[in-house]
Amino acid sequence: MITIDTKHTFPIKDVLFTFALASEASTIFTEYNHLICGIGKVNAAYNLLKAIQTEKPKLIVNLGSAGSNYYKKGEIVCCTQFIQRDMDVRGLGYEQYETPLSGLPTALEYGLQMTGLPKAVCGTGDSFEMAQSATPYHVVDMEAYALALVAMKENIPFLSLKYISDGADGDAAEDWELQVHKTAAAFGKLLKLHTENLTTL
Repeated sequence: MITIDTKHTFPIKDVLFTFALASEASTIFTEYNHLICGIGKVNAAYNLLKAIQTEKPKLIVNLGSAGSNYYKKGEIVCCTQFIQRDMDVRGLGYEQYETPLSGLPTALEYGLQMTGLPKAVCGTGDSFEMAQSATPYHVVDMEAYALALVAMKENIPFLSLKYISDGADGDAAEDWELQVHKTAAAFGKLLKLHTENLTTL
């Protein structure tokens, strides 16, 4: 059973866990319904939509690593708003991050808030952010916006949890390589999946 708050509880068999990389899932999630969607927005959207058609989940849970100069490394945050940080059509009079003619707000608000976790805005883009400056988002990744958008259009509840692996700065690549293997164990403990078998972080 996955408990998000007092109003939202889902049987584990109805949950689809999504990861960009197999290393983020490790072996902890292999026995559960899970999807390795690949890196980037296109891979994420395409593979999630295919999985929805076959698996028909009642809840989509996006788990993965993210960079942040706002939260500390090793912290888990819950993303409830999503921004396409590489969408920029200001030359045609649109706001930065706004997708032209989509009818969508700049910040897509579609995500459940898990009790006890910090609430965050995720900036998704097809680049590995290594110089995050002042932005309207707190964490950066490469898939969550696309996953949230597909979940919203398919009317499926969505939960996005991010393990902060790096500071989205000049040391981001090195930090990410050192931290990414810790994500699965951290999520397994949080979601109470085989906690007796998880190594101590």
